[in-house]
Amino acid sequence: MSKSKIKTAYLCSSCGDQFAKWNGQCPSCNEWGTLAEYKVNTKSRSKSNGQTKNPSSLVDILKDGEVKSQKTGIHELDRVLGGGILSGSMILLGGSPGIGKSTLALQLIPGLKYDVFYVSAEESEEQLALRAKRLNISTKNIKLSTENNIEIIIDQLTLTKPKLLIIDSIQNIYSDNVESIAGSPSQIRECGQQLLAIAKQSKISVIVIGHVTKEGIIAGPRMLEHMVDTVLYLEGDSKFDHRILRSIKNRFGTTNEVGIFQMNEVGLEEVANPSQFFLTERTLEVSGSVIFPALEGTRPLLIEIQALVSNANFGTPQRNSNGIDYKRLAMLLAVLEKRIGMNIGAKDVFINLVGGFHISDPSTDLPVIIAIASSAKDFTISNNTVLVGEVGLSGELRSVPNLDKRIKESEALGFSSIIIPKSNLKRLKNLDYKISVLGFQNVKEVLNHLFNN
Repeated sequence: MSKSKIKTAYLCSSCGDQFAKWNGQCPSCNEWGTLAEYKVNTKSRSKSNGQTKNPSSLVDILKDGEVKSQKTGIHELDRVLGGGILSGSMILLGGSPGIGKSTLALQLIPGLKYDVFYVSAEESEEQLALRAKRLNISTKNIKLSTENNIEIIIDQLTLTKPKLLIIDSIQNIYSDNVESIAGSPSQIRECGQQLLAIAKQSKISVIVIGHVTKEGIIAGPRMLEHMVDTVLYLEGDSKFDHRILRSIKNRFGTTNEVGIFQMNEVGLEEVANPSQFFLTERTLEVSGSVIFPALEGTRPLLIEIQALVSNANFGTPQRNSNGIDYKRLAMLLAVLEKRIGMNIGAKDVFINLVGGFHISDPSTDLPVIIAIASSAKDFTISNNTVLVGEVGLSGELRSVPNLDKRIKESEALGFSSIIIPKSNLKRLKNLDYKISVLGFQNVKEVLNHLFNN
């Protein structure tokens, strides 16, 4: 007979590590004030009684060929997932409230060929039915539950026997084994571990929906992101209709892969041509506007970078960056001052990446610098030109990866020329492009070419 006992421990809300004693600073991640006490009702471990499963052979697993994923029918989602939902995988879908996480989770169900068990700990069955009606979802392969106790949910799984379990959301699920409220780090950790065990042992795919904090991370311990196979973030501004689905972690595909959606009255609609979508509202013949061929995962996207340089009429000059790293912007402004001789230290400088994108790719350096110079000199850059390149502290242009994809995307959308680092010209395997490929060694050469032609 197993014995129950109460265990007191301290869990870090940042990294998820567990400790026997409280500390002001977490010994693992060095964050302050993140350790919280929780109690666990555990049962003593017993022997297997001969029920231990024999290890599987890799040859036997792969004897029928390549392990295949189940496609959802939503191409943008399948792209981000790496082909579809793999049996026994656990997926974490995060995003701010109202961004469309539950909508996306419901919309993927009709495209699946197996039964789905949808657990909503936030909405009633009537509310779910109304949402499904609005989204024109009338499939018979979905079972609903509004239970929020993880042990009862697992019991319901044995009755329904689905191939996919959707939990909406993890912050509202609790376990009787932990003496704390739902949404606490200890509860999220315990429920996450139980769901992971179910996924791996029963070959049930699990999609867990989670809310994000003001800092843009999943609420609860970061260990939740470590234990799952795939972490997806649904990004966007609730004031606008477009949404960006981004893979932060993916054991079965490319990380930082993105899918573009548009929110309308019938849910999330795929955007087939994102580059064209984000360029439709571009204002032509205006200074400070530059087109940049970004690479999100394996997908090239053309994004407009806007810059505005104006007189600082309110004391200290402002530096505002939306979409790129602020420190990166400060470095590029220093290069313009020191290497180019452009005096903008007393000016307000504003940078914006259209579409709500946040890009850390250093290949944005050249288009950002040119956009700033264009606005400062009030000179319009040709609407048929795109720019890409990393800028060093001496003003030199450094090569960028995957340039061939960027060139082909620019060519496909009708641009006539692309400016790249000269060092990239030697690395291009194919120079037979319809678009004119121009290579330069430094920022000064690019400025002379653009402003003197």
